[in-house]
Amino acid sequence: MKVLIARTNHETNTFSPVATPLSAFGPQGPVYGADALAANLGKRTAMAAFIDLAQQHGADMVTPIDASAYPSGPVDGEAYRHICDTIVDAAPGCDALLLDLHGAMVAETTDDGEGDLLERLRARLPGVPIAVALDLHGNVTQKMIDHADVIVSFKTYPHIDMYETGAHAGRLLFDMLAGNSRPVVAWRRLPLVSHTLRSATDTPAMRAAVEAARAAESSGLLAASVLPGFGLADIAFPCLSVVTVADGDRNAAQRAADALAEGIWGKRAGFCYDREPLAESLARAQDMARAATRPVMLLDHGDNCMSGGTCDTMDVLSAALDLGLEGILAGLYCDPRAVDALHQAGVGAAVALPVGNKQSLERIGRQARPMALQGTVLALSDGWYTITGPTYTGQRACMGRSAVLDIGAARLVLTERTHEPWDLGVFESLGQDPREARFLLLKSRMYCRPVFVPISAGLVECDSPGATSSDWSLFPFKRRARPLYPLEDAGPGMTDYAG
Repeated sequence: MKVLIARTNHETNTFSPVATPLSAFGPQGPVYGADALAANLGKRTAMAAFIDLAQQHGADMVTPIDASAYPSGPVDGEAYRHICDTIVDAAPGCDALLLDLHGAMVAETTDDGEGDLLERLRARLPGVPIAVALDLHGNVTQKMIDHADVIVSFKTYPHIDMYETGAHAGRLLFDMLAGNSRPVVAWRRLPLVSHTLRSATDTPAMRAAVEAARAAESSGLLAASVLPGFGLADIAFPCLSVVTVADGDRNAAQRAADALAEGIWGKRAGFCYDREPLAESLARAQDMARAATRPVMLLDHGDNCMSGGTCDTMDVLSAALDLGLEGILAGLYCDPRAVDALHQAGVGAAVALPVGNKQSLERIGRQARPMALQGTVLALSDGWYTITGPTYTGQRACMGRSAVLDIGAARLVLTERTHEPWDLGVFESLGQDPREARFLLLKSRMYCRPVFVPISAGLVECDSPGATSSDWSLFPFKRRARPLYPLEDAGPGMTDYAG
């Protein structure tokens, strides 16, 4: 038996100015063949689980590509074609396909990156089983449903069950190959655009939805997935979906999907985020810090690279400094020109230079000027470190060349690449101990939390007008369906949006 195992992940923010060429799909671009296999061995990805299952079943493996990019603007058309061609061209002769996908990929040439890929694979290999592991933030489409035999998504955000999701999807596929089950897929899409901060699985509405999905699985359903979707995409349906898999009974799968969707719709207000003015957030953080013995976390979620942010807006830092906050350790700010200047100056040098606000945010109608800063270069590095936290455990990560600039009230970690603070290593690799800060200002939404919350006295979400803001009014949607709650009143029902 020969199985194809491939990975391509991209969450596309169509409002982001950050380009997505082929080189963005990995520290040095995609990896292929044996290198794609090696890159996932022992890791916590869905692809790693597929590999382990294939080995357990004695299957021969074809691993054409591992291409994973940070969220950013639409994928370059040629890059998308290359990735898809690499997978499709490797498929002939395979008895099954196991795909580690995201579900919210938009390319310059298509709004449905995963659906189009699955359609091509199904046409190339009619009748060959296809199992897909999706990110919880996938924007599910009819093409995905039509051309996959198994679909399972993450059930955690922050995502700490990527491997488990791959194991779930892969197990269903191998059971199908053995003749032990006949998976059938159903779905329901809601007219609901979920705020990313309300798709966290510790928030009440999302927690209830996931618990209901787990209960459905415990009652005999092969799989039940709740996908809040990714709202920062100007496509027809950047919406929450439910996907179910039953054993041979499509009606049962559909009934389960409908029931889960109805329960979610009744709690739809819980998927909306209530923004707090930035000044109030920072004042609250200042009060928390007075009695704290550990750092207070400030999350600049309006400029988060894991949703397509530029990681160079300075609004939160500027407001914190104006309020008189001190002892700030802040990052990660993506500013290649500033990093180059600091590396040229060298450790210990006194410098004056413009920092941040260099990426255009014209798509959300915002222009900003770089912040003039003076300080001392504290540290320099090549930006490489090993992730020890629960997400991507053990993987080598690279921020690009990096530097620490001390401006007195704050120390800023500047990087050549946009990079999520996955791990204490983003600071410790540059000689900075985040435990000693009074305030930790992180450009993040969720992924920092499993690592940084335990060392913090508290967490304050700071709203800022960036490409990942929770303020929907900033984004000029032109192509989406209407009405979609909460952007409009979608009425009491959701019949028109059934899958």
